Amino acid sequence: MRSYLYILLVPLLAGSSGAGLHAQEAQVGVTVPVTITGGFLDTDRPKADEPSATSIYPGFRVLAKPQMKLGSHWYFYSAIQVRSTPFFYEDAYSADRGIDTQALQLFLGYARSWTHTSVGVKIGKLPSAFGAFPLRYDDMDNALIDEPLPYTYLQLRSFRPGQEPYGLTPVTLYGLPGAEFDLSLDRLDTRLQITNSNPYDPRSILDSGQHIQWTAGAGYTIRQGFRVGVSAYDGPWLNNSLKPLLPAGSTVRDFPASGLGVDAQWAHGAWSTGGEWQHFVFRFPPSSASALNFGYVELKRIISPRWYSAVRGNYQTNNRQAASFLARRQIAEVAVGFRPDRFQLLKVGYEWEAVQGGPPVRDNVFGVQFVTAIDGLSKAFK
Repeated sequence: MRSYLYILLVPLLAGSSGAGLHAQEAQVGVTVPVTITGGFLDTDRPKADEPSATSIYPGFRVLAKPQMKLGSHWYFYSAIQVRSTPFFYEDAYSADRGIDTQALQLFLGYARSWTHTSVGVKIGKLPSAFGAFPLRYDDMDNALIDEPLPYTYLQLRSFRPGQEPYGLTPVTLYGLPGAEFDLSLDRLDTRLQITNSNPYDPRSILDSGQHIQWTAGAGYTIRQGFRVGVSAYDGPWLNNSLKPLLPAGSTVRDFPASGLGVDAQWAHGAWSTGGEWQHFVFRFPPSSASALNFGYVELKRIISPRWYSAVRGNYQTNNRQAASFLARRQIAEVAVGFRPDRFQLLKVGYEWEAVQGGPPVRDNVFGVQFVTAIDGLSKAFK
């Protein structure tokens, strides 16, 4: 069974070539795999921010994943990215350019397994336990170029030139400080996560406005290649600056944000597919709430050992009618991938976006990525 825990531990436990840390044999060792991505975007999205902005933006991303095996059960895992902006499709709504560095993950873990059971505990900066996509943060693991709608896009934004975009992303891909417990029993995998902030609004351990949250998920592998899952989260999401506007006697905890998601993955032969449906409710004082529904399905076809094609359809709806608030949208993306070898991947894709009340063409994107995976440092000490 390929549980949520096992998916996370694959890079740590898999053997590597060259100087050769074979984690299944060594008790203590370190590896630092690196993924380097270069490419460009061709889109008019920046013109919503600055009418004179160019349409072509080259970019790069370096993702380093230092990992250490600390014995038969303990390990350390991290994922650090350095990227230009814009690099991701959501970055292109701003005409600003720069270089950002972020720690996506940084945690200490313990894992133990028996014949049909495995348990794990992780403490530190963790990928959200909500949904199925947060573990696919490496460009090698994403058959397309963009990411699914609920994990990336600004949901509230202005279409007026020169006005800053603003909004929310229901589930972060940038990690949350907290602790997680994983339990797998035969074909069932479960996870429970306690974090310092909401997956919508991640905060560091030094930030103000931290509030304890919970996120839980489970999956069941019906048969090899076919898995279904469910996840949920709940907790405060309002900024502390809004406290003076709350009704007397209430706190931000009286107006939580909640999420519910269902996901499925299936693979057979040259075909593979997966998708998610998600429902989010953001509660406002005094008693109103905004609900958002998301869904996406992606399909991949291996054409030959070196070539594949992929397509993803996304949609977003809400319980508000005004186009300027939580705008409804549909997004379709197609991509073709070519692998010169197992360490390199070239992706070429195009994305169409239709936004309620928005411009008809401006949000479309043509993108190219060339991804290279490097084993990096690999050393066994014991």
